[in-house]
Amino acid sequence: MNNNAQVQLNEDIEEAILYAKKYLEDLLSFFGLNTDIYATTEDHEVIELDVPSTHLNGFLIGHNGDTLRGLQQVISSALKNQNFAKSRVNIDIAGYKKQRADRLAKQAEDWFREVQKSGKPKELAPMNPADRRVVHKVAEDFGISTESVGFGRDRRVVLKPAKDNTTE
Repeated sequence: MNNNAQVQLNEDIEEAILYAKKYLEDLLSFFGLNTDIYATTEDHEVIELDVPSTHLNGFLIGHNGDTLRGLQQVISSALKNQNFAKSRVNIDIAGYKKQRADRLAKQAEDWFREVQKSGKPKELAPMNPADRRVVHKVAEDFGISTESVGFGRDRRVVLKPAKDNTTE
């Protein structure tokens, strides 16, 4: 076998979705949880896996979603190992991520009003990538410009008035 042989990536998103769904269902069955997972993709880039509410919600979500993010990484790695071209995975358990995003969006509206009123930039506390995406997305509707700064765990969003009319 030639070591320089190119590995053919599997571009079939439907096959990747089915693989990710089965992998997660099999993984959860090790914890005694036999449940049907809803799997889809909205943008043909990210595989969405939705686990219904069960008695293991807290365990599967973990502290601040740490276990949930770990599950996403495991499924993503499994897809890469099977040579799927699409390996980005978003898992939601009992609507946890949606509720968290909704709460963050509501909180962000207060930050946006503060920036609009003061006319000055506001630097937010460090956030994980999913939370930063929520803030960036909601900011567009308020006419606030955003920028992510920092690295790793210290990465955070800076909110800026859309029109830089600060006179000093």
